[in-house]
Formats: sequence, C-alpha cells, structure tokens
Amino acid sequence: MTKNNNKDSGIALVTGAGSRIGREVALGLSRVGWSVAIHYSQSHKNAQVTANDIRELGGEAEIFCADLRDEKEVKSLIPNICDKLGNVTCLINNASVFEQDNIETASLDSWLSHMQVNLQAPFFLSQAMVVQGKSAERKNIINIIDQRVLNLTPFFSSYTISKSALWTLTQTLAMSLAPEIRVNAVSPGPTLPSSRQDPEQFKQQYLATPLKKSVAPSEIVDAVLFILATPSMTGQMITIDSGQHLGWSIPETNEKSEE
Repeated sequence: MTKNNNKDSGIALVTGAGSRIGREVALGLSRVGWSVAIHYSQSHKNAQVTANDIRELGGEAEIFCADLRDEKEVKSLIPNICDKLGNVTCLINNASVFEQDNIETASLDSWLSHMQVNLQAPFFLSQAMVVQGKSAERKNIINIIDQRVLNLTPFFSSYTISKSALWTLTQTLAMSLAPEIRVNAVSPGPTLPSSRQDPEQFKQQYLATPLKKSVAPSEIVDAVLFILATPSMTGQMITIDSGQHLGWSIPETNEKSEE
C-alpha cells in the first residue's frame, strides 16, 4: 500500500467503518481521493468487504483492528496506521455503543461501555492526532454524535450522556487544537433501522419527524465532506435529522445499534 500524496486529501481513519454510516463515510471519502484506514472491533469480514469495495473503485484502503474499550489498543491505533500508511490527517469518530438503559436499569458495565467507546476512545484518538506532531497539512476531527444531545429524553441514559459529553469535547478541542486541527461534529437522526427495529418501527420513527422522512446515509457523507471543504469552520455541529431534534413525538423503542 502506498502513501497518499494527494495534497487535497490524505489519510483518513474512520472508526466502525465496516458497516452502516461508517462504511458510507469511508466510501465517500475514498471517492474524493482519501486513503482510508478502516477500523473495526469484531466485524473483520465487514471491514474487509468495505476495503475491497474501495479498492475496486480505484481507492486505497487498509483495515485495522482495535477494541475501543481497551485504552492500550486505542492508543496504539493511530501509531499503527502511521507506520503503515502515514500520518492521519482526518479522524472520523463514528464507532458507537447504543444500548437502552435509564437511571433505574443502568449498570456499571453499561455505563462504562458507553463512556469507553463513545467518549474515551475519541478523546485518546484525538490526543494521538496531536502526538503525530505538526505538519504543513491541516488536520480534521469529525465526531459523529446524535440529535439526542439537542432533544433530551429520559431514555438511553448512558448513551445520551456519553454523546452529550462528546459534543462538549468537540467544542473544547476546537479551541485547544486550533489552528492546526479543526474539530466539528455531525449529528444524525433516523438514518438506518437499528438491529432491534423492524421496518414498521423505523417508519413510525421517521414519520414522526417534521419532514416525515428518513435520513439518507449519503446526506451524512455530504455533511462530512462539507466540513472538510470549509476551512473556516470549527467547533460546529451539523444536525441531519429531518428536524427530529425539534421535538420527540413518539415513545422510544428498545433499540440497540452495534459498534
């Protein structure tokens, strides 16, 4: 695998890039010239399929395994990519744990699982971006959050708190890492059915939004590409959710989305 010498792009790390939104973002970045480091935790087959699809389209991709709950594996991920591909110039913190709990049902395990993957891993991966050292290339960190941080409910407590903290991290890092690194976020709404939703439940969810439509994964990709193409933008969150953050009008379902 050769290093990417395209001055308009570089090496992008997308966590959880084997499936769902992460896969679409990885493919979208490749189409505009980025070499993509595809992270996975357990879904080796899916990650390999994504990498192969990128290569078939003429792009460059490699897969990298790391358990985002493990501090050592998180801290070694970007150095491993640097050794194989070169410095990471774009970090997409996409991988996420999304499980139902609330103040009555949450356990230490569920709390830690959400915090480790949704907040701790993005923090230490961002730190690793800094440790790479300064270069002529401007770098970007984009955190995939959730419209829930603007539309609080008593459901999915650990998840919502972890994502709200990630939004705070986005803003504080935008200040502390400027001007070398821009830090922004994208917050999706109902984009793909979760593993615990049937098609009818997902339909009910998106029909309850003001725009009464689901979000196309390509819209999330477009938001990521817009951020990358807007050099004066930092500390911002783009919400792509058909207006869902404006108010929740249906009961929560017992969803679970896999990392």
